[in-house]
Amino acid sequence: MGGDGRRIVHIGLPELSEDELVAIGDLAQETILQCIFNELTRSEVKDIEVTTRINRNETLDLEVEVYLEVPVFLKADPDALVDKAIERAYEVVEKRLKELAAKD
Repeated sequence: MGGDGRRIVHIGLPELSEDELVAIGDLAQETILQCIFNELTRSEVKDIEVTTRINRNETLDLEVEVYLEVPVFLKADPDALVDKAIERAYEVVEKRLKELAAKD
């Protein structure tokens, strides 16, 4: 069952170094994968793509895009799983940004 599981979440980011930006993107990606594989086994996932991009406009935005495809016979809702995983990633990234802000 191929649900279009693409979602984009924009998070306003404070001024961060390049290393911190990469770490934030990695953190979002790892959190999403961990969340999805907590619900599904690797054999239950036909295809998964997680992309994170940092966009520098007036503010820094973290763009998260997720695509999840599962077999038709699987009683899982890929859209709901993706939404839950992105929500969790948002929480984890927000917590990390607060930790970084507290250091300054």
